[in-house]
Amino acid sequence: MIQGTQNVDRLIQPSQRWWQRKSLLLLTAVLLAGALFAYPSVHRWAQADRSIDSSRLRLATVVRGDLERDVTVEGRVVAAYHPTLFSPVQGLVRLEIQPGEAVERGQLLATIASPELASRLDQERSTLLSMGSELGRLKLSARQLDLQNAQQVDLFAVRVASAERAMIRAQRTFDEGVTGAADFERAQDGLAVAKLELEHAKRTVELDRERVAFEVRDQEQQVERQRLATTELERQVKELEIRSPVAGLASRIDVQDRDAVVTGQALLAVVDLSVFEVEIGVPEGYASEVSLGTAAVVLLGGERYAGEVLRIAPEVDGNVVQGRLAFTATPPQGLKQNQRVTTRLVLEARHDVLKVQRGPFLESGGGRQAYVIENSVAAPRRIETGAVSVSEVEIVSGLSAGDRIVISDTTRFAGAENILIRN
Repeated sequence: MIQGTQNVDRLIQPSQRWWQRKSLLLLTAVLLAGALFAYPSVHRWAQADRSIDSSRLRLATVVRGDLERDVTVEGRVVAAYHPTLFSPVQGLVRLEIQPGEAVERGQLLATIASPELASRLDQERSTLLSMGSELGRLKLSARQLDLQNAQQVDLFAVRVASAERAMIRAQRTFDEGVTGAADFERAQDGLAVAKLELEHAKRTVELDRERVAFEVRDQEQQVERQRLATTELERQVKELEIRSPVAGLASRIDVQDRDAVVTGQALLAVVDLSVFEVEIGVPEGYASEVSLGTAAVVLLGGERYAGEVLRIAPEVDGNVVQGRLAFTATPPQGLKQNQRVTTRLVLEARHDVLKVQRGPFLESGGGRQAYVIENSVAAPRRIETGAVSVSEVEIVSGLSAGDRIVISDTTRFAGAENILIRN
């Protein structure tokens, strides 16, 4: 008799079979969802020519804003006014200050001893006094002569009056027949002579007055010339005291105390510390774009100070063009002569343009190509660039605001069309 399998068979419960089917379906669903989620990445991996880690790249986003095309140059702080004082005459110098000493406006800095100039001044002053005395004597003589002439005129006037009375008497006696014609004629002649003498006396007075007035004017002019000569010598003697034209600092002294100096020899220099300028050297390639009034920014201690180009040299010296900047607002405090500063010259300002951070991609792509990142894949796109500043570049066409591009060197991509960017 053949036995059945009832001794080894087990009854499977319906609930266990349902759970196994459910687990299998759930696992299948998870695998399908994972496959669907991973498909884009797998697809990108499949399409990419090569891949590169994002940590090895520099990325930037295209934005809209203002862009300034500029050039950065090194500058040197210099005093706007730093006069050098010279010896006005030959002599011995006596110094009153030391190098680096602070000075006030009008302060005595040095004195030039010139005995020759002092002697000439004494002589000219003496001559001026002598000529002034001569002028006074001449005026006094003129008054005396005028008084004498007035006396002569008065005397001749009296004579004319006496001759007129004699003429009247002669006329009366002649008419009465008491005197003859000869007496009457003598009376007429006497009156005519008296009148003629009076007329000549008056003309003499006028001529003497004109002559004396001319001599007085001539003497006054000589005195004035002598006074001017004396004043000039006094000015020269006063200039022997070398005084500071500004308040500042004695930057250097070119002579020693008690040195013999000649006319025009440099003695010392004074620096006006109240007004500073910045001396810059503009690269030859940018010199044609820099002119008077070009805006500038001086960077010092993390702060920015506005300025403008004040002067620009007309020639090139050592591949640079020298220029000067002036601060247009309140300059920084504590500036020192010859202090080095970084200066940015604003060559062009553009407003509301597309721009992106500047990077090596500009040179490697020749400014005509950029790798744009979409869905972690960088693909080349033709672009057109405009103004270029130190830190930014203008995008004229080919990109939009919000686009992310690779700004590092793209020569490593070797012209690949799709680059997978791994995070």
